[in-house]
Amino acid sequence: MQNFLDISLILTSIGLVASIILQSKGAGLGGLSGAETGGVFTARRGIEKVLFWVTITFSVLFFVLAIISVVIASR
Repeated sequence: MQNFLDISLILTSIGLVASIILQSKGAGLGGLSGAETGGVFTARRGIEKVLFWVTITFSVLFFVLAIISVVIASR
């Protein structure tokens, strides 16, 4: 069971990092380093909206898997 959780955590973290990088790609290279992007907020539409929800799903899944992994490892 622990091996399955470890592999799931690795795959989820790869997906989470990829979705975050894809989101910041639209902001330009300055967005990766934390530079100001102009402060203009726009509505998310189409693929941006889907990518936003995929990132949230990956982050929640990663958090839940990490908690379960710690609980199982402490037994």
